[in-house]
Amino acid sequence: MIKHEFPILDHDSNTNELFKPRICTELPEKAVFGLLGDCIDSYARDFGGRVAAVFPTITKDYPIYIIEHNGEEICLFQAPMGAPAAVQNFEILLNCGVKHIISAGSCGVLREMPENRFMVPVRALRDEGCSYHYLPPSRFVELDMPMTEHICRCLGEMSIPYERCTTWTTDAFFRETPDMVEYRRSEGCTAVDMECSALAACAKLRGADFGMLFFTADTLADMDNYDRRDFGEASRAPALRLCLDIITRKMS
Repeated sequence: MIKHEFPILDHDSNTNELFKPRICTELPEKAVFGLLGDCIDSYARDFGGRVAAVFPTITKDYPIYIIEHNGEEICLFQAPMGAPAAVQNFEILLNCGVKHIISAGSCGVLREMPENRFMVPVRALRDEGCSYHYLPPSRFVELDMPMTEHICRCLGEMSIPYERCTTWTTDAFFRETPDMVEYRRSEGCTAVDMECSALAACAKLRGADFGMLFFTADTLADMDNYDRRDFGEASRAPALRLCLDIITRKMS
């Protein structure tokens, strides 16, 4: 166990946790885990998804769907906003046998970039608290799992423009100050999100294969004129369909 002056940096690598997820429904090995508003529920309803289990929380109940896509059964599950809530649902999937996961959601951009463009994070700066319960302290976590390369390869084969990025994962989007944004830029971050580093850390501890697909939403490129734009809303449904196509393609 690593002990530190600051509690958030205390780390115990023991995986014999006292409290485990209670849902143990057997799920397909592949899942799309979406930060996509109501798109998961509406897609499952429209395309014959069945509810395999329900994860009840104090906020809401989260249905876990199984849907057939390209002749393969895939799990669909909603990811809540924010690292701790997203990792909570992520752990449910892993406990039920899911091994390969694509997560999709919006990101802010820290430089000039149009809305609704795709980005694939390959590195995440750990400016959130949840990841430190899964990996020892470090400034970044690498998304060097096979799923990341699979996403990039599939986007290339589909001739869909994208770029790889380093993302700044933060717990506090209302604390994105000008000096902090400039600091993150200096560290190579071109995107900002709230879940990526924690999900990657959880996947690494649990031995799961994880990758993430971003679509660009608001922009902090001009710090004197913040532009929320449409928060990438037009990309939610296309991103979900794209993730389903990617995860059912053969992995090398």
